[in-house]
Amino acid sequence: MPSAESTRNSVEPAEVARWRLSELVRAGYTWDQGVLLAARPEVDLHRAVELLRRGCPAELAVKILV
Repeated sequence: MPSAESTRNSVEPAEVARWRLSELVRAGYTWDQGVLLAARPEVDLHRAVELLRRGCPAELAVKILV
């Protein structure tokens, strides 16, 4: 039986990027904006979602985050 640590380490970066993209699009970013942000692991996903939730336009949020 694999440990939680080995399962966590087996997640591919592409899978993480796809999940981040889906979360960003669900939050309100366009596909292109989501791809740009999802591809940058240094962009905090929670901050990106929170900016939109607080009313920041997506275009401005992308400029802030990138």
